[in-house]
Amino acid sequence: MRIVALEEHFTIPALVRRIDRDVIARRGFPTGHQWGPERHLADLAAGRLAAMDEAGITMQVLSVSGPGADLVDGDEGITLAREMNDALGRAVADHPDRLAGFAHLPMRSAQAAADELERTVRDLGFCGALINGLTQDHFLDDPGFAPILARAVQLDVPIYLHPGLPPPAVRRAYYEDLPGNAGFQLSTAGWGWHSEVAIHVLRLVLSGMLDRHRGLKLIIGHMGEGLAAMLARCDQVFGHELPHLTRSVSRTILDQVSITTSGLFTRPPFDVALAVFGIERVLFSIDYPYSSNRQGRDFLDALALPAADLEKFAHGNADRLLGLTAA
Repeated sequence: MRIVALEEHFTIPALVRRIDRDVIARRGFPTGHQWGPERHLADLAAGRLAAMDEAGITMQVLSVSGPGADLVDGDEGITLAREMNDALGRAVADHPDRLAGFAHLPMRSAQAAADELERTVRDLGFCGALINGLTQDHFLDDPGFAPILARAVQLDVPIYLHPGLPPPAVRRAYYEDLPGNAGFQLSTAGWGWHSEVAIHVLRLVLSGMLDRHRGLKLIIGHMGEGLAAMLARCDQVFGHELPHLTRSVSRTILDQVSITTSGLFTRPPFDVALAVFGIERVLFSIDYPYSSNRQGRDFLDALALPAADLEKFAHGNADRLLGLTAA
């Protein structure tokens, strides 16, 4: 069976080294060691493909794992994003049946980011963009980012909302003064990442931004970042307080957001996601190399879904949403 995974990551270490280390540290990235499993992130060829083959993964849709161009101002950030995308574009061109790409955007220059999204879609064949968390403490409902959202609608490509490290004020208030590394883990994969993305989506709804961009398609990972369990609660709380919106919170999200399984491989959250979002909006993903291909594949193989639903989950929904074609 064809299997597509679409929250899978890479980096180009030589390009990351051009970012000021003090800037990286202030954003909250650990500086005492290499960030993340760099050897696996940097491999866009034989090692990555072998790991995919070992677990029977047909295609990875790749995106930049931070730190990245969203930390860099002006022309330098624009150039850095372009070079990241060109490196990924070359890997995709070398292995078009195995790799695809989400654009990395220079988020501090919104018009340039919209133009880079268009360039990567039209010239490199990318499937959309992935955005890592907040940019200079702002979510995408900030009006300054409207050119990016409008361009994604124009190009008919999705934006993957991925978590990022919390802003310093949030980190200090919510996550500091815990033993050892517990605060950092709480701020990221332990909890903070998931709540941040959920808030990001809800802000896009509550601000009216998704009403203004009805054609915008969003993707979020980690079984919906807790939103599947909370949509009824959101409607209960916000139901009579939002005269500026044309749809309920849940209807807006179910109309415009798809979710992936990245990094979560237990059945209860999957069952909730399936019950709330429906099989058409739940997509398989792994979160490689932060999660293993084998772990994701074992989860997929254990699912007792009807054959047609399994095909949608494993690749059909991703193929449709991202415009992918099988070799």
